[in-house]
Amino acid sequence: MPAGQVCTVLYVDRDDRRTRRAIVVGAGVVGSAVSLELARRGWQVTVVDRGPAPGHGSTSASSAVVRFTYSTIAGTAMAYEGEGYWRGWAGHVRLPHDVPLTTFVPCGMVFFDDESHIAAGCVPMLEALGVRHEWWTVDELGRRLPHLSTGGWFPPTPVDDPAFAADPPRRLHGALFTPEAGYVTDPQLAAQNLADAAVAAGAVLRMRSEVVGVFRRGSRVGGVELAGGGRIEADVVVNAAGPHSTIVNTLAGVTGDMTVTTRPLRQQVSHVRVPADSGVPTAGHPTTADMDGGIYFRPDHEALLVGGVEAECDPLVWLDDPDDVDLELDPAEWEAQVYRLARRIPALGIPHERRGVVGVYDVSDDWLPIIDRSELDGWYLAMGTSGNQFKNGPIIGHCLAELIERVEDGHDHDTDPVVVTGPHRGLSIDLGTFSRRRTIDRDRAAGVMG
Repeated sequence: MPAGQVCTVLYVDRDDRRTRRAIVVGAGVVGSAVSLELARRGWQVTVVDRGPAPGHGSTSASSAVVRFTYSTIAGTAMAYEGEGYWRGWAGHVRLPHDVPLTTFVPCGMVFFDDESHIAAGCVPMLEALGVRHEWWTVDELGRRLPHLSTGGWFPPTPVDDPAFAADPPRRLHGALFTPEAGYVTDPQLAAQNLADAAVAAGAVLRMRSEVVGVFRRGSRVGGVELAGGGRIEADVVVNAAGPHSTIVNTLAGVTGDMTVTTRPLRQQVSHVRVPADSGVPTAGHPTTADMDGGIYFRPDHEALLVGGVEAECDPLVWLDDPDDVDLELDPAEWEAQVYRLARRIPALGIPHERRGVVGVYDVSDDWLPIIDRSELDGWYLAMGTSGNQFKNGPIIGHCLAELIERVEDGHDHDTDPVVVTGPHRGLSIDLGTFSRRRTIDRDRAAGVMG
């Protein structure tokens, strides 16, 4: 893609001393959060993105679920700290009162307790970190959300399998409820809010600008080359390029010591309008994780968004090139999601019109993000977000800024991982969990779920 229109904002060095320069590749929710954190710390930040505006890539296709059910202490701590940003969004971005802001809806999250035992596996992390949670019996689940079927079908099956239409052989065991969870109403606007805040702090946005090369200054990164012949110098470069992150890493030659790889994955989320006479509530309905049925869903005004949870019976559409994605709704995937939702909510029925959104996520081998330095001094990684890290965009920005400043000041993160203290609840976040050189634990691998 040729370099296009460039939006520039002059940077003012507030204390008249040389400011360290950073380039952030990618203006999604993570890249925009990183640029904001660095700009507020006095870095001279330039954000480059091949898209037309912040958040128009993977971020715009996110279901924007805010949850705390992760399989590691660090992942849970990051998510719980991250909720503080969304709860106090206006205070975080500090934009003028007439600027539209995205909204956090704290509707809580119900995670069915079923034969997978995934919900139960999250509880030790919640307890260790003081995350508010409740256990509901299956009867309590039925009383609180009477429109939901409490049948248990685990494991999920394709909708054309005879077992799909059979009576459930059991009931759910109950549900895990985290009342502080919820969702963000407009993920693209969230990225735009962060980008606007970064510009207000002195960052420069260069949209429609594609990175096509990386140059070095001795043993360090020196900057990036853009399509059309442009070049930007920097002391630090952050790769937050989403599904293009591996391509950008290859340009930099920094993949040699990585034990974790990432691949672009096509993802589809269906939009199901709720009939007014169905008796199914949407306002205040909790986000719901239904591993038993192979889906998750959350309210969206007078509708529900429903996505898959990477059940074993469902094919995953991996891409060699993220630009080759088919953005048309896949009828088979739409049917799988919508029929599963209708089985869980019998009064909903099947809509006549297919509606939804398709995106591409940057998925790591274990579905955990990579938040790290690289083998090239000055090159940092905020990638492998796997479709489940939208909620953590702001806290990832904080963590990576902390990591960058400590490493640039001489700390050896590879042998002594940086531990960041969260700004909202004071929780410790061990960034070694998200190392590029970590050992893959397949038993702890998660999925998208928002």
